[in-house]
Amino acid sequence: MMSRFGKDTSGCDGESATNGSSAIGGPSKPSNYLDHEIAQLTKLRSMPQGLLGREGPGRLRLPISTFKMLVGREGNHSGRGRFSSADGCHVLSRYLPVNGAFRVDRMKSRAYVSQFSADGSLFVAGFQESHIKIYNVNGGWKVQKDILAKSLRWTITDTSLSPDQHYLVYASMSPIVHVVNVGSAATESVANITEIHDGLDFSVDNSDDEFGIFSVKFSNDGRELVAASSNNSIYVYDLEARKLSLQIPAHMSDVNTVCFADESGHLLYSGSDDNLCKVWDRRCFITKGQAAGVLMGHLEGITFIDSRGDGRYLISNGKDQTIKLWDIRKMSSTAMYPRLREGNWDYRWMEYPPHARTLKHPHDQSLATYRGHSVLRTLIRCYFSPAYSTGQKYIYTGSSDSSVYIYDLVCTLFLSIPPPLLYQYHDSLVTFHLG
Repeated sequence: MMSRFGKDTSGCDGESATNGSSAIGGPSKPSNYLDHEIAQLTKLRSMPQGLLGREGPGRLRLPISTFKMLVGREGNHSGRGRFSSADGCHVLSRYLPVNGAFRVDRMKSRAYVSQFSADGSLFVAGFQESHIKIYNVNGGWKVQKDILAKSLRWTITDTSLSPDQHYLVYASMSPIVHVVNVGSAATESVANITEIHDGLDFSVDNSDDEFGIFSVKFSNDGRELVAASSNNSIYVYDLEARKLSLQIPAHMSDVNTVCFADESGHLLYSGSDDNLCKVWDRRCFITKGQAAGVLMGHLEGITFIDSRGDGRYLISNGKDQTIKLWDIRKMSSTAMYPRLREGNWDYRWMEYPPHARTLKHPHDQSLATYRGHSVLRTLIRCYFSPAYSTGQKYIYTGSSDSSVYIYDLVCTLFLSIPPPLLYQYHDSLVTFHLG
């Protein structure tokens, strides 16, 4: 059984609404509609071709029913005899299973990080009790690899699968990142007992500098790793040379997240507890901490960044309880730090002050802001939805209220799930909500 998406715009502040622009006209566009190039690019990826379109009163373009699209495909109205990729995305992105969730596994410790592989065939979950499990989604969620980590400090802070899905790296609050061969036949992988977990040292010249790694990612060609650390730095590791190739003194506080911007590997995005997103161009002079640009807008630390993969757009999750959408062409060369909130607030054990939810950065450079979820107690992730099935038209995020929130990128739809959809997972109540 599938549930359709329903209309709402309450969870998003579009650039046009925030700035009071009157550039958008006509009844078909809400006041907080994201009037930006990315909205048009998203439509091209996820809207059906024109022959299937229809207009309602006032020239309002209405959604196209899946039934009519199927009839049009069978009648070869497009002349291609099949759906285009945008047609397929339009159909797939309008529906979500609502038959209720089922329990895949139960562990003795809390899950700290989880993510699907790029093709959706594998699901990786890292737990605080030294365990990482890789589930085969297409094989009935059977455990493909059960990894017992080595030299764990506190928790598995991050994992990353190589592009060919043969290797997995895992990090903890240590400068050592470990590599596991997940393509081997054995299901159980106990560090250096049943299988070798190679240790990659991210400390400079094997120094005694102790720091933890919050984020680690493979490059798109699988030849490098990029990592974000608790000592305010970003690191790049050359896997072929088996050595650290770059350290960047990147921020004024913990760097919680880092990723490659696109397939080239030249651009990096980072986010920190200094409230800033930064863009780094490895072709320029960055070893002294000189970023290509800075993106301001968050009022608290940044927990995660996800790139759209085009070297231009990214989203960030912040401890100010917002997700922000960015275009790096709007970045600045310098940062300004407004002090809008007094007092010492710590997201690890305190609720976010209610009055702070209405505060806005006076120099906010983001394209849109998405509110409704809760970012407390841990570094909660956010992602663009898959390009192959949705055209990246949605943003989804975890939340400290045990929920998953899904936002429409251009703020015209939200996911509507009936209240009975509740299920138990790791002894906590999990529901689907939208901001």
